[in-house]
Formats: sequence, C-alpha cells, structure tokens
Amino acid sequence: MNRITIADVAKEAGVSRQTVSRVLNDKDEISASTRESVMRVIERLGYSPSGVARSLATNRTLTVGLVVPDITNPFFPEIARGVEDVAREQGYEMFLCNSVEDPEREEHVLRALEDKRVDGTIICSSRLTEDRLFPRLHGQRAAVLVNRPAPPELAGTVRVEDAEGTVQAVDHLLRSGRRTIGFLRGPPNSHSARERARGFEKALSAGDHDLDPGLMRPCPPTPDGGYEAALALLSERPGIDGLVCYNDLVAVGALRACAERGSDVPADVAVVGCDDIMFAGLLSPTLTTLRVPKYDIGASAARMLLDRIRGRRGKSEVLLMPELVVRESAPRTDGAARSVEGGEDR
Repeated sequence: MNRITIADVAKEAGVSRQTVSRVLNDKDEISASTRESVMRVIERLGYSPSGVARSLATNRTLTVGLVVPDITNPFFPEIARGVEDVAREQGYEMFLCNSVEDPEREEHVLRALEDKRVDGTIICSSRLTEDRLFPRLHGQRAAVLVNRPAPPELAGTVRVEDAEGTVQAVDHLLRSGRRTIGFLRGPPNSHSARERARGFEKALSAGDHDLDPGLMRPCPPTPDGGYEAALALLSERPGIDGLVCYNDLVAVGALRACAERGSDVPADVAVVGCDDIMFAGLLSPTLTTLRVPKYDIGASAARMLLDRIRGRRGKSEVLLMPELVVRESAPRTDGAARSVEGGEDR
C-alpha cells in the first residue's frame, strides 16, 4: 500500500499543497471552512505527516534523548518516567539509551543522538571525564546533566545534594552510638560518589573522629559490588559497627555480607543506603536510606531541557535535598536526629 502524501490530500480537497501545509501547521490565514474541509480529507485518507519532512522544514524533530548508566538499576526508571511525562505533555517523544556503566558506550550513544538530531539530551550520572564529556555536549543541540556539573553555556544541571545527604547518614549513625563507620563509596568515575565521600569526610571531621582512609572502599554500584566490598572491609576491620553505602543496591550486598559473616544487622552493624528504591522498605531488615526525589529529578531535567531547546535560559541549576528515612537496618535511638520513620510517613 502506497503512503498517502500531502499531494494526495491537496488533490482530494481541491486545494494547493501549500494550503494543506498551512492547515497542518495551524496558520491563521486559512479560513475556517477550508480548514474544516482539509481536515475531513486528512481524516478520511488517514494521512499522517512525515516526521522527517517536518523536521527538515522546522529544524526540529520533537524528540529528546535520555542516557542512563544502568537501566537495570531501579533508581533510573522513575527518573525516566519524570522525563517522559513532561516531554510528552509538550509534544516530544523520548529515546532511552543505556550506557551499561561503560564510558566508551556512553560516548557512542551521545554521538548516535547527535546523528539522530534529537532536539536535546539529558545525561544521567555521566561516567565520562570532562575532556570527553564537554566536547560531546558541544555536539548536542541542548543538554541537561543529572548529578554532574557543567558550565551553564554547555548544559543545565539537576543534582542532588549528595555531600549533605551523606552528612545526614553519618550523623545519624554517630548519634545512634556507632563508633567505627565504614563507607562503601561506589565507582571512582562517579561524581556522586566523590560528593558522598566529601560528605563522609566532612561529617567525621565535624564529629571529632579521625578520618581513616582504610574505612573507605570503592565498589561497583551493584549488589555484587557491595557484597564483595563489604565482605573485604569487614574482614579487614572487624570493629566496624556502621556502614554507609553508595546506593541501595550496594547496601543489599552489604546486608548479604553481614549475614554471611554472622553479623547481626543492626545489633552488630548498622547499614544505611541511598536512593530509597522501591524494595528498600521490603527487605529484611528494612533498609534505612536517603530518599532521593527520583521522579522530580526527571521532571525538573525535562522542563529545563525544553526551556533550553526553546532558547529560554532560566535557572541553570536545580538542587534537591535527600531525606533520611529511618528503618530497621539503622534504627534511631533517643539521641539520634529526628528524621522520617518508615517508608511513607512524612
């Protein structure tokens, strides 16, 4: 079956192709009766404008890209939903790309989005170094980074106050009577990991505790990564009675390591995660964690990107604060800081 073209619509409606184009683009100079006649023909013939032709005429594809480092991580689907909801409200479709924690693949994905001429790109938790990331931002028509800073002329930024969030977690453990706190700090090429390490150091320094680099252990941001790092750290430093984890997936691995060693959580070791992903409150013990507003991250990033696509430069940075959610893996004692109890209470 041949595709219905704008010429077919014009012939059937008895008007010029330019008139059909004006109707499709909602131009004011077309009379109501002509508009109605053309629209009836469009509906009867089932005509659908070519996205390629429209993009050539308008220099817009009405598409945006979203790049995440690991689509299997439950942290990112909520961000994607926030991006997609806002984008679709404004007539844009979203392409979701997964870089699988691989800088080479991330760079390839960004080149592909350039080639597809998406109107803008949101990049979550980029693993690229600045000397590789910034040239790729130059190639994007508009860009927003999530949890990664960039010069505002290159990209807007939506980020979580990771350092201050980690201060909350460490302070909670200290006020709960923990004395030797370890930190499973995540991947070395993660900006969030570096910020959380900065918060960890800040909290211990403020609490008059000696900062021991041996208590900090890098790890992949996965349950297996958390398990292996926690097992090694707890074996080397059996006096550790509290663990702060890069994310909830790492915390899941740490809980498994504690169980394998026969260390009770929280009696022997208190564990705190980060993100508050869907199953954090379903674990046994339920996981104390830093709740990050994941949907709001995506929605804020999409709104900022659409503004940049349209040439409006409002705020170049949005900062969001995580919230400590206290559950069974690191309960609050009478002296601990007040925070959210349970999964849903506020």
